[in-house]
Amino acid sequence: MKIIVPMAGRGSRLRPHTLTVPKPLVPVGGKPIVHRLVEDIARVCDEAVEEIAFIIGDFGAEVERELKEVAASLGAKGSIYHQDEALGTAHAILCAKESLSGNLVVAFADTLFKADFKLDADADGIIWVNQIDDPSAFGVVKLDDNQVITDFVEKPQTFVSDLAIIGIYYFKDGENLKNELQYLIDNDIKDKGEYQLTNALENMKNKGVRFKTGEVKEWLDCGNKNATVYTNQRILEITKDQNLVASSAKINQSVVIEPCFIGDNVELNNCVIGPHVSIGSNSKLNDSRICNSIIQANSEVTGVNLENSMVGNNAKVNGKAFDLSVGDYCETKL
Repeated sequence: MKIIVPMAGRGSRLRPHTLTVPKPLVPVGGKPIVHRLVEDIARVCDEAVEEIAFIIGDFGAEVERELKEVAASLGAKGSIYHQDEALGTAHAILCAKESLSGNLVVAFADTLFKADFKLDADADGIIWVNQIDDPSAFGVVKLDDNQVITDFVEKPQTFVSDLAIIGIYYFKDGENLKNELQYLIDNDIKDKGEYQLTNALENMKNKGVRFKTGEVKEWLDCGNKNATVYTNQRILEITKDQNLVASSAKINQSVVIEPCFIGDNVELNNCVIGPHVSIGSNSKLNDSRICNSIIQANSEVTGVNLENSMVGNNAKVNGKAFDLSVGDYCETKL
């Protein structure tokens, strides 16, 4: 099994937190989004992952090293490919053409999910979907009476289905997928100005590939600050039976209301933390009350009351606030 992860976008809706790191490496519950994503996929697939191919922009050597470590943590080879221009989902996947063979999962790295099904590796293809109220901003699928997909529709402006494609796909034949993606590029077939994966899926279906759906119980978005903070809350609830407080953390005259993630060498002085707070390694908090928030690594927070907030890496926050989004290396006094 291979996992293909297109993640070349910088995540403009999550700025300033994505000015220094790509969105899939922003942590929720103490772990980067992309790390949680590939772990969840490996669990659903219920078989060994031999390779994880990441399609990235110009993110630098440090990001490439971190992504290869993510793959290694699952016992897989980490491969890096580059997408230099945003030309659509089909183009992004095809950037990893050397890895498109055998059975594989394609997973766009801006979403997390909770599911209790196991992937049927004998199926031609599986599309992960979630039932939503307003599907107009997503690709959707239509099903026949046997729950086989009959149509793929990209961002419908009139209602055709409420089963939204969440951005995770299984293909039994990666070579077939590669050929269909290449066909779109070679023939300049675009939808809404870009090369769309849904066009390749439609061609494959018309040639006899039978796609079924894998419906998830919960779909967690990390598109903007509020959505990411909410996803952090849900991840902490889902993993609350695990020990999420590092043994090296120094908790001085402070209270931690679980579930929370407290990273290595975090120092808490006269604080009330939680519930639903993640604090990255080496951060120091003084005289503060924090709930439902993410504070990343190597940051210092003093004298604040924070809720529904994100504080980046190497940031300093002093004063009083209730709803913040402070990026990396920023210093704020209120």
